[in-house]
Amino acid sequence: MTTTVSAPAAVSTSQARSARRGTVLVLVSAAGFGMSAVFAKQAYAAGFNVPTMLAGRFALAAVLLWAVVAWRRAPLPRGRALAVSVGLGAVGYALQAGFYFGALARIDASLTALLLYAYPALVTVLAIALRRERPDRRRLAALACSAAGMLLMLGAGGVGGSVATGGVLLALGAAVAYALYLTVSAGLPAGLDIFAVTAVVCTSAAVSLAATGLATGSLHAPHQVSGWLWIVLLAVVSTVIPIAGMFVGVRDVGASAAAILSCAEPAVTVATTALVFGERLSPAQALGGLAVLASVAVLQLRRRVVAAPAATAAEVSCDVPSPAAGDEHVRETPRTPRRRGGAAHWGLRPLRPGGVGSRPVGAGRTVRVERPVTRGGAHPGPETDRGPRHRRGAGG
Repeated sequence: MTTTVSAPAAVSTSQARSARRGTVLVLVSAAGFGMSAVFAKQAYAAGFNVPTMLAGRFALAAVLLWAVVAWRRAPLPRGRALAVSVGLGAVGYALQAGFYFGALARIDASLTALLLYAYPALVTVLAIALRRERPDRRRLAALACSAAGMLLMLGAGGVGGSVATGGVLLALGAAVAYALYLTVSAGLPAGLDIFAVTAVVCTSAAVSLAATGLATGSLHAPHQVSGWLWIVLLAVVSTVIPIAGMFVGVRDVGASAAAILSCAEPAVTVATTALVFGERLSPAQALGGLAVLASVAVLQLRRRVVAAPAATAAEVSCDVPSPAAGDEHVRETPRTPRRRGGAAHWGLRPLRPGGVGSRPVGAGRTVRVERPVTRGGAHPGPETDRGPRHRRGAGG
């Protein structure tokens, strides 16, 4: 007896496996980034200060990423792309990390993580200001939800005092710096390899932070040698592994789903810091944090606008939003169906010149996908051996 498996069933099974794998990898990435707060606070307790910790973290992460680049034989950015990548690391990512981990030294990690997640709304504001996106009702609703959540978190008790106020300002500064970082990185060419770009970014950040620490005399060895263990964990568990997990996972689940799954990051931060340090959010802060995370989900809602079919050709708008705040419409028209094995298969032809790659969904139908942004670098470029190409978005 022989068993015959139809091609659509085999494709469906393969897609289901890829979706499960991608979901796991994105959640692993979010968990790795979310645990960085615990590692940082443990490093502080071992005698590290912020400049020394960050310089060590980025230096070790850069070494590991360059090893990955050499193993994959990935092409390096050149010319303007290289200059932008160096600037993103030396200025943008160094500032964002300095603000974020500086805030961790002053206020609870759970509040810091939730305040950082104001950056998707800030990216939306920047995109609207730069006329890259239009302020439709969905985006405005997400901005209102994020603003209400921020007011709840900042208006709740537990954030008074000069030290706490400074921590809140640093956390908000990290959100602003990251929004600017993502907005600038959106201008990088789509074909860049994510590991190569991230290696350049981490190297530039390490050099910038080390030079700043030497100039200010703030670099010093920790009081406890065991403190270096937390730096290794920061570099491996909270930098390299999350970048790789997000890069691979987003090819399987898509940019929109990956962005929503990434909201597990602050949840991991809240849970781990509560378990290790006993930190607790007040009910109002927790409600505000949920509102901020809900705004991220609202920004990723997919909208499918299907026009009425005409006699000759029907136009379909397939939207897959970027992890930042908004989707770009790609106008496509179906070609004349061709008979294959007695069944008509529709192909979609892009009207926009210079179209990008697509990923199959179902049998014979394709939709556009946009590239996500990882916390460790710029937008991922296309994988050379397999997987779809990703269109760059506004970030977030």
